[in-house]
Amino acid sequence: MRLLNVAAFFFAVASALLLYALNYDTRRLEAELQAKERQADRARSDIAVLKAERSTLARPDRIDELARRLGLGPPRAEQFQHGREVSELSERQGSANGR
Repeated sequence: MRLLNVAAFFFAVASALLLYALNYDTRRLEAELQAKERQADRARSDIAVLKAERSTLARPDRIDELARRLGLGPPRAEQFQHGREVSELSERQGSANGR
């Protein structure tokens, strides 16, 4: 009977140590998960800011003004190899100007 009590005691101590180790690992994994979630939230926020900046920088009126400062203008017919490209460009410019 004494041997059974000693074995039960060591089993209880071993179980307690195992549960402590599992609890410690669980808390460590939870902290890592929360850090990853914070990192993902920051990345989503950065993506939203970058998309807003891209849309601001890609505004046609802003690009047109910068292009004209550089001496650039609308494409000319001689810049294209095929006449079809010129007619497509003229159609697009006409629809953009409300014609």
